[in-house]
Amino acid sequence: MKVRVGFGLGTRTDFVDERFLDLVSLLEDLRFDSLWLSERITGPCPDPVVALAAAAGRTQRLKFGMSVMVLPGRNPVLVAKELATLDQLSGGRLLPAFGLGAVNPAEQQAFGVARGERAALFDEALPLIRRLWTEDRVDHAGEHFRLEGAKVRPFPRQSPPDVWLGGIAPAELRRVGRLGDGWLPSFVTPTDAAEGRAVVERTAADHGREIDPEHFGVLLPYSLEPIPDEVLALLPSRRPDVDPRQLVASGADELRDRIGEFVDVGFSKFVVVPLGDPADPAEHLARLADVVLPLQT
Repeated sequence: MKVRVGFGLGTRTDFVDERFLDLVSLLEDLRFDSLWLSERITGPCPDPVVALAAAAGRTQRLKFGMSVMVLPGRNPVLVAKELATLDQLSGGRLLPAFGLGAVNPAEQQAFGVARGERAALFDEALPLIRRLWTEDRVDHAGEHFRLEGAKVRPFPRQSPPDVWLGGIAPAELRRVGRLGDGWLPSFVTPTDAAEGRAVVERTAADHGREIDPEHFGVLLPYSLEPIPDEVLALLPSRRPDVDPRQLVASGADELRDRIGEFVDVGFSKFVVVPLGDPADPAEHLARLADVVLPLQT
């Protein structure tokens, strides 16, 4: 198993100036595997596609992905075009990851999609994007999209890129099995991950598919300092059935040990996300790298 550790910025980051580009350079120099950016249209975080394009131009080795890019409410032809272009210009370093979007009225308004419509739009759009990445001509007459002789050039450098999906609800797990190339959930325990993987693999088999065993990962929130009480108070809203301390690692050593617990249940790709923007990114990432990067194989 090839263990890889990437770094992510959450929806509350305000690294939208030179600090972001400095962070990108540090990740490249320290040899983190990848950079992941969250999407929140109504939040302070940067648009992930624009910011990752800037990151690609700043680096030569670092891979990058979205955690995650909302698909319902977007035109699949335009998504296919912009991501294929980004993959080409970066030399094939894009790790696309899609989701349905936050259950948030402001976000749903921004995308113009009612909550109940999201799943059907997603399930129709993702296969179309893959076809646009690989076929010379795409004809499609569906419930939400009609295409006649559609084509996207250039194709992505990867042929095509593997698409990662998140989520831990039963319907989301089944969607990964039906449509995804990899699974990257967040706010899960190793037990959750093992049980979810079984559902994903069983669903994939039912649809004549197979998920690469190297394509199971986890997004892990952490704090290098003790977790603030206000954060612990908010976490039950995400997972009321789980002790919050099982969902967020406190300290570098606990983060290292938590990654090891996920490795033990067959997970190998990790995105570590700080609870807040580092006050001193150079010191923070150097400290983090000393502990977690030796886990890479």
